[in-house]
Amino acid sequence: MTVIPTMLAPGKRKPATDVFYHDVIQGLTAPQKYLDPKYFYDATGDALFQQIMQCHEYYLTGCEMEILRQQSAQIAQALQYYAGTFDLVELGAGDATKSVHLLQQLINNGIDYTYLPIDISANVISQLEKSLPAMIPGLRLHGLNGEYFHMLQQANLHTSRKKVLLFMGANIGNYSLHAARTFCQQLRGYLQPGDLLLTGFDLKKHPKIILNAYNDAAGITRAFNFNLLHRINRELQADFDTSKFEHYPTYDPATGACKSYLISLEDQVVHIGEEVSIPFAENESLYMEISQKYSLEETDQLAAQAGFKPVARFFDHRHWYTDCLWKCV
Repeated sequence: MTVIPTMLAPGKRKPATDVFYHDVIQGLTAPQKYLDPKYFYDATGDALFQQIMQCHEYYLTGCEMEILRQQSAQIAQALQYYAGTFDLVELGAGDATKSVHLLQQLINNGIDYTYLPIDISANVISQLEKSLPAMIPGLRLHGLNGEYFHMLQQANLHTSRKKVLLFMGANIGNYSLHAARTFCQQLRGYLQPGDLLLTGFDLKKHPKIILNAYNDAAGITRAFNFNLLHRINRELQADFDTSKFEHYPTYDPATGACKSYLISLEDQVVHIGEEVSIPFAENESLYMEISQKYSLEETDQLAAQAGFKPVARFFDHRHWYTDCLWKCV
């Protein structure tokens, strides 16, 4: 029997751990057990995701890197044409390996802007604040560590200029189609008419290409998923045994939904601290994340539903991936 605990008395946990604890318990006691993928990104998770992006099966990074390396001049020209002067806000900046090409191009073009990277990982923001100004002389950077929408509020307080919002890496795919629409509508609420959004979409293609990207031969994606269980063990005093779970990715070419699960290999009970026992049945699934794939028509529909107008698209040479530029209407 699952026991849903009351929170411990103030002072027993750090506030950030309180939220993590609440979200984990909420997910593991749901009818379909799940974990919030935003918690993948502790220091170990950050490092593992950097390795995933180097896997030859994980084509997304290479596709978007090609676009930004080869078409930054065209993208910068489009930003200037549609926005004039602006500041650049990036959601989920990561290590900025791709966006650095656009940042440099804007400097080369003489654009007077401030770069405001937003990331849930304090480690990521700290690294960007150290590395990017040295890499791009003249870059003004103001890092924002926290949840997207709260940090967008902070960005609006920091600057009254027109905004160009970057949401790269096909991160929009981390939401279901319905959730993506809601998310984009929420983003629009923090922007003004004339502001821009540049966002990446992984396009529908042969199912094997997509599925292999989330099931690499080296097992790094598997380790990335299991790392969240290790984090729960470490930070919330749980006892997940990863040898009793199997990483299982799926892809549905009809809907474009690529999902990752962990499958329980036996009947078992996982404890979180002394307060909670979570039963898993043999073959029960723990839902970890989604990576939604899109057709071009679906990207246009999403823009219209959320209060944007598509104004430009940039593709890799195979047309596996696109960065879409939308204008707030």
